Amino acid sequence: MPVARLSKLVLNTAGLEVRWYRPPSVDPQTPHDRDEVYVVVSGQGDFVREGERVKFASGDLLFAAAGEVHRFENHTPDTAVWVIFGPGA
Repeated sequence: MPVARLSKLVLNTAGLEVRWYRPPSVDPQTPHDRDEVYVVVSGQGDFVREGERVKFASGDLLFAAAGEVHRFENHTPDTAVWVIFGPGA
């Protein structure tokens, strides 16, 4: 049985996948096998990547390399992002 995803698939073409994501209050993400770019549409909080903590707000662009531990923390309930996955390895 497929694992349920918290994000909504919007576009999936050769080498590019785009999703809409609203992280829950506790973001359960695990490392992915592809690079990711997040475009913050709304909300603010902290983006934690490999122990580094960065403040984010609407309009910011965030990056997580393939295999990096990352998640959203202390974010407002209206936080929503576009997630863009790069080509797989």
